[in-house]
Amino acid sequence: MNIDVNSLTAMKKEIAYFMRRLYKRGLTTTSGGNISAMLDGFLLITPSQTDKGRMKASDIIVFDAKGRNISKALRPSMETGMHMAIYAARPDVKAIVHAHPVAATGFAASHRLIDCSLIGESRALIGEPVIAPYRLMGTDDLAAVVAEACVASNAILLANHGVLTVGNSLLEAFDRMEVLEACARINLIAKMLGGGKPLSNENLIAIDKLMNP
Repeated sequence: MNIDVNSLTAMKKEIAYFMRRLYKRGLTTTSGGNISAMLDGFLLITPSQTDKGRMKASDIIVFDAKGRNISKALRPSMETGMHMAIYAARPDVKAIVHAHPVAATGFAASHRLIDCSLIGESRALIGEPVIAPYRLMGTDDLAAVVAEACVASNAILLANHGVLTVGNSLLEAFDRMEVLEACARINLIAKMLGGGKPLSNENLIAIDKLMNP
């Protein structure tokens, strides 16, 4: 299977851009997190041990349809297997963002779900997050539990690890990450103010219908 060189270059630029944006927004650390996208059967993913704030298109690694690294001079993210497992479980997913935003990761470390029913935007873009049980980073066990969790949600809290969001595009996956982190902060502030007031079931159903007519 061949891939258009111009499309490949453009996608590499987009992945690098969103990784830099992720870092600049304080949603991950210099060494943490990874982003991937599917393009015509090829997997493009950020590398390991590369400064996230200075990511370049030339840093992005490409795997062919048979899972072979065709950017052999670069070392892929240790979570490449997790990304591959998610794409296999969710053929509709075209992009994945994995990061460690402080507030949302705090919920993941506490094994507590983020309540996305407090704000219409979070309900519309995320729905209901789920928690994937802790497994050692970079392992097949982690890939398996996260891929299973992704079948039920577009936003996954990785217990004692971080957060992962998926989407039909890089923008959608990034947007969900940013909204989830904002929602986590809203949860904490609402609790400090005496507790949030979730939207009614009627309102939640109306939002769900709006997003999935």
